[in-house]
Amino acid sequence: MSSHGIKDQVAIVGMGCTKFGEHWSKNADDLLIESTTQALNSAGVTKQDIDAYWVGTAMSGMSGMTVSRPLQLHNKPVTRVENFCATGSEALRNAAYAVASGAYDSALAVGVEKVKDSGYQGLVGAGKTPTDGTNRTLTAAAMFAMCAPAYGNRYGVGDDQMREVLARISWKNHYNGARNERAQFRKEVSMDTICGAPLMAGGLRVFDCSGVADGSAAAVLVRAEDAHQYTDRPLYVKALAFVAGNASGNADPDYDYTYFPEIEAAGRDAYAQAGVTDPRSQIAMAEVHDCFTPAELLIYEDLGFAERGSAWKEVLAGTFDLAGDLPVNPDGGLKSFGHPVGASGLRMFFETWLQLRGDAPEERRIAHADRGLALTHNLGGYPGEMVSFVGIVGNELG
Repeated sequence: MSSHGIKDQVAIVGMGCTKFGEHWSKNADDLLIESTTQALNSAGVTKQDIDAYWVGTAMSGMSGMTVSRPLQLHNKPVTRVENFCATGSEALRNAAYAVASGAYDSALAVGVEKVKDSGYQGLVGAGKTPTDGTNRTLTAAAMFAMCAPAYGNRYGVGDDQMREVLARISWKNHYNGARNERAQFRKEVSMDTICGAPLMAGGLRVFDCSGVADGSAAAVLVRAEDAHQYTDRPLYVKALAFVAGNASGNADPDYDYTYFPEIEAAGRDAYAQAGVTDPRSQIAMAEVHDCFTPAELLIYEDLGFAERGSAWKEVLAGTFDLAGDLPVNPDGGLKSFGHPVGASGLRMFFETWLQLRGDAPEERRIAHADRGLALTHNLGGYPGEMVSFVGIVGNELG
């Protein structure tokens, strides 16, 4: 990778996040206004103080007017971005680079999605571009379901053991989400219930799959040297890495569904930008894209949280639990929140905002916040053909 990064050049000084769920009485405008108002208030600024806006949305708007109309902005540049399930993270990445470049003193990134009213139960709500007919036609659940037996076969994990590992990941995320007032699903779910739930695709059951939700999250960004004009507890951007795969997995006979090369590459670039040499000991917490439980399992290894072939043991040992050595998805993840595509990436940053500033409620506060670094990750697409984002923020310069 050739990315130079913008370490310690940009700071997040305000954030906001709505409750995620079935918001039948609210539209996208309502959700966007709620999250941006929270973010602006926490930074102590007004909408007119912001120089430029970025909005990430896949289905809830087609231009910058997605923001300028409900916020009634006057003569402000607003850019709409979309990049599969990394859309919210892409909004923040673009806003951060704009501030780092010196083009703007401040920027606001917001992600929003209103999915439930549309009737669609997944990502794609618009027509697909024409293809040559060779792409896969399986559901997302079916494609990620292939990862579990592939991993088991490669590393000698039997079907029953793999079922326990995947259920343990789901149990962990629901345990965390039950303690989060903004989560859509706020109930602990027992291992027996998870293992006995109806099958969805392959060996994946209902509780192995993330849900659908409406929601919005937003962040105010300024130059790092200006951060303390807005808050005494800013978060500094350490790394923003993004990789778009070339969809070669389908045709590559060596690809075996036990890893995601785009995630490994994005993680490697992010660690180089941030100066992280041992993520397992240096990262205080991570928010990762748990669209399906096998995805979270593979992500542990792709991001260097566990050695290849060993993450399943770490899951059972509680390494990634709320009280573990490296908590993953302490807010409950996509499993507890659902996945409003444009908002999820920024929702992840919101959890790092709470945890590293010491604002997370006591019942789900991480144990090693003193490490001072938090990671967020998104994937978009399917095994062998995806985009991947990895971001790292910290509460200290240097």
